Amino acid sequence: MNASLKRTLKTVLLSSTLLAMTASLASAETVIRRGNGGEPQTLDQAHISIDIEGFVVRDMFEGLTIYNPKGEVIPGVAESWTISDDGTVYTFKLRGDAKWSNGDPVTADDFVFAWRRMEDPKEAAEYANILYPVKNAEAVNTGKAAVDTLGVKAIDATTLEVTLERPTPYFLQLASHYAALPVNAAVVQKLGAEWTKPGNMVCNGAYCLTENVPNDHITAVKNDKYWDAANVKIDKVIYNPSEDQSATERMFEAGELDVVYNFQTDQKAFLEEKLGKDQVLASTDLGTYYYVFDSRHEPFSDVKVRQALSMAVDRDFLAEKIYSGAQLPGYSFVPPGMEGYTAATPEWASLDQLDREDKAKELLKEAGYGEGGKPLKIDIRYNTNENHKKVATAIADMWKAVGAEVTLQNLDVKSHYAYLQEGGAFDVARAGWSADYADPENFLNLLVSSNTSFNYGHWANAKYDELMKASYAERDPAKRMQILHDAEQIAMDEQGNAPLMVHASTWLVSRKVKGFELNAVNEHLTKFLSVE
Repeated sequence: MNASLKRTLKTVLLSSTLLAMTASLASAETVIRRGNGGEPQTLDQAHISIDIEGFVVRDMFEGLTIYNPKGEVIPGVAESWTISDDGTVYTFKLRGDAKWSNGDPVTADDFVFAWRRMEDPKEAAEYANILYPVKNAEAVNTGKAAVDTLGVKAIDATTLEVTLERPTPYFLQLASHYAALPVNAAVVQKLGAEWTKPGNMVCNGAYCLTENVPNDHITAVKNDKYWDAANVKIDKVIYNPSEDQSATERMFEAGELDVVYNFQTDQKAFLEEKLGKDQVLASTDLGTYYYVFDSRHEPFSDVKVRQALSMAVDRDFLAEKIYSGAQLPGYSFVPPGMEGYTAATPEWASLDQLDREDKAKELLKEAGYGEGGKPLKIDIRYNTNENHKKVATAIADMWKAVGAEVTLQNLDVKSHYAYLQEGGAFDVARAGWSADYADPENFLNLLVSSNTSFNYGHWANAKYDELMKASYAERDPAKRMQILHDAEQIAMDEQGNAPLMVHASTWLVSRKVKGFELNAVNEHLTKFLSVE
């Protein structure tokens, strides 16, 4: 073979190799591995209620509106909308190119079906009350009206009309909630409860389910039928459901996870030194970390006991020593940041901690507990999480100091909340709530006596219920906020629950992940992220 031919063949082989490498790189999947912070109970939007479920489901389903990386409401399936002059009728225009993963068009009827399903008492959706601003929603959900009277109507395939009971300033936020997500009516009707399984699920979001292995992983791949697929940069999302924060921190450090929800906050400084401050993120949001007393039985049915136990908790210690300042001490159920609202706090919130402890002992003695009285035995339940364990251990010591005998028990997050939502008996339980929309009603509604799903402690006060009912009828914004404040004051005076801290969202985010921004609603859709 002559030299010229050899050079030609070498050039051809080199070109072929480069083309093959280029093709391989072009076809390589872009994968993000997300530490989800816990195992979802379900992926059926009619039966989810906590953030670790929402993170997964919102990647797979898209509502009329969505949150952008800054936490602002932007168009989702609805490309535009109009609002009637009186603020009670919203008309949404759906995108003509919105499709389900099986190629079906996303229609207004899909939303009508999903919202009726959510309110149908036969479905027993835990979060049905989130749609109560919709005309007749509460009546439908409580069996007082037919399902087809719900104020949602398909004008045509791409026009959805929603009629509300009253003007609802936060309705566009509510429209992004997982309770308001659509489902493919034909698929759900055909498959029933089996529709959420891999291979059965039909999605309209940026991703669709391919694997769901309990206690191991959930995998979703890019939905090429999604209307905005051209701008979705990540091909596959793998959610790790581990609640073991030490383990997920190690996995992050080893590069096995790219994003991790929740880390051990008392290790924040250590993690910043080890990983770099730019990868360790924490920010307070519109959320409250609180304890619930089961007021259905003694001694927690006694307001003096609830007040005493709440007083005895050193919130500064919890926020500063366990959460390294990432969370803030909290004395109101409604967190700061609600425009036009002044939160209510108990009178004793102004006392220093030593005076609170003395007052707590006095109240317990008046209630017949402590020195010379009945023994005060308390069992604290919390969902498995190193931070929650440390909080429970610290509070146990604080309550022992005022004469209580305290035990602890924990369950995984899905079992913990399922137990509370199903009405299981307990003494004291850890809970948290992050705003679905920036309005104090979203928190205060949890303590209405008829809210059996989320009023975990079953606290009831007739005057509180009356005020909440009056707030829904009040049209003047300032007067409405005052009514809500007065209601919260009752709850905080009686400690219907015990707010402990203003919640913080804590994340580990790899430098190679772009597009992740902390925001007040703690929403981080994978569709807005990329991996370098």
